[in-house]
Parts: sequence; structure tokens; C-alpha cells
Amino acid sequence: MNKSVSFAPLAVLAAALAVALQSPALLAEVAQAEPASEGNIWERTKTNMLGMKPGAKPFYFRAGYTSLQPDSSSDEVSLSIPADSEATLAISDGPIAGSGASVNPVSFPSAIVGYRLPWMDGQWAVETILALPFTVEFEAEGTLATDSIAPYALGNIPTGVPPLGSEFGESKVLPPVVTLVYRFLPDKPLRPYLGAGLSYMITYDAEVTNPILTAVGEPELEIDDVFGYVLQGGVEYNFYNDWWVNLDVKFIGGLEAEATVKGIYVETPELDLYPYVEVGDATVNVTVDPWVYHIGIGFDF
Repeated sequence: MNKSVSFAPLAVLAAALAVALQSPALLAEVAQAEPASEGNIWERTKTNMLGMKPGAKPFYFRAGYTSLQPDSSSDEVSLSIPADSEATLAISDGPIAGSGASVNPVSFPSAIVGYRLPWMDGQWAVETILALPFTVEFEAEGTLATDSIAPYALGNIPTGVPPLGSEFGESKVLPPVVTLVYRFLPDKPLRPYLGAGLSYMITYDAEVTNPILTAVGEPELEIDDVFGYVLQGGVEYNFYNDWWVNLDVKFIGGLEAEATVKGIYVETPELDLYPYVEVGDATVNVTVDPWVYHIGIGFDF
């Protein structure tokens, strides 16, 4: 979608490693052991603690930029109006014909971090995308944006309720992505690869930003957290020593979330007896299914 990728797994691993390295007993054991390879503490850690071959560089890091382009669609927005609300004089429960919602594209700094598995010359790897949580914006579409949701009361009395326009709301998003990747041509500097995995979209701090929906009160926006599947393809090029540049494309499917706006009130400037009315709740199912494009540069370590 206009709860980025989770730092949790890497953060836990880094914290555990930091604690381990600060343990006096463990440092003494490493110091007394016959070193499996010369080099800095990272090289000794990989060989003596992680059991890797001397000189192995199974981890990789590619810092760059990611563009998320949603292929979004939605059902019609459905209203649930309280039975005692004056809004029942102008509008009924159920779907708003021709209405919808969509998600805007968003771009942000990011990094791909991976670990090459110790089989088949490191052609298999597990990787994730790291990024700070980013904000996605939601737009009203169709009649929800262009037509008043309640133009008349009792069939012919103007209410003065204007169309909403395209602005609807926004939310912070944290979508962890983990994929299993297979690289072709392991002995070549130019390596294409394919991958597949899972994603989990977490939303938080969601809020309605439409000025008409927030003129009277502050309706609450809730968005479900959902799982999705990931298909991946890309290419990387070794241009100098352990340095690489990569182009990566992912498609994340199955991200269909229910969004609910609770406690909607709208002003009715042309109704003298009712300066505003309670509309109640609105619900819509939104499918995001984004294409995720990443370009980055980084190194093996």
C-alpha cells in the first residue's frame, strides 16, 4: 500500500552476537584456541565460532533505494449507519455504488541483507530487505471521490455535504519480507537469480486525513495485518573485489486487507436543524499486490 521491512530478526541476531563477543569467558576461549585463520576479529569469529572456512564471505549487504508500486484495487465502500442517526434520512446502509479506494506508490532508502547457505558453492541464499517504517497514502476513488455520499435528505432537500475528493488517509507500514534465492553462474561476475518467499504487512498509526471526514470529529482508521507471497528476480554484477551492484524486482501477492473507518460524522451546512449527522462506520476490502523495485550497491563480508 500511498503495519518497511522488519529489523527484528537481524536486530536479535546482532544483539546476541554482541553479547557473546563481550563475554570474558568466551573471549578467553577464542584467544586460547589455535586460530583457524589470520585476520581481524570478524574473520576469527566466522571461522572459530561460526565454523566457516578461512576467508569465507557468506554474508552480503546491498544498500540502495526501493520503489513500491501497488497494483491496487478494492471492493465498493460499504456503510453501516446507526439506526437512530439522522443520516438515515439521506443515505442507506450498504455499498456505495461505484466507490472504491486505492494505495499510492512510495519510495524509500533500503538495504538487502543476505546469507549464502553452505551448499552448492553458495548458490542458495536467504535474504531480507531492511528499511525504516514508511508511510503509505490511501485515496478515495470513483463516486466516493466525485459524488456526495448524502446529497439530499428525504429525496429532495439538499444537505450541502460535498464530495470527499481523492484524499482519504494514511498509515505507517512495516512489511517484513524473507526470500530463498538461487543464483545462476556462480563463477561469473554477472549473476542472475530467482527467489520466492513470504511477506507480512503490518500497519500502525493509521489515520483519516480527509478534511470533510475530520471536520466534526476524528474517525478511527483500522487496517488488518495480512500475509502475502513473494516472487523475486534480479541480477548482480561484481565490479571490484567484493563489491557488487544489483537490480532486484519482487512481486508481493495476496495482500488483501480490510480497512474500516469508525465514528464518521459529516457537516450538513444546508440543513438548519442538523449542523452535522453521524454516518457511522465505513468498510472496504483493498488488494495491494505491489511490485517492489530495488537498486543497490554493496559488498560481501
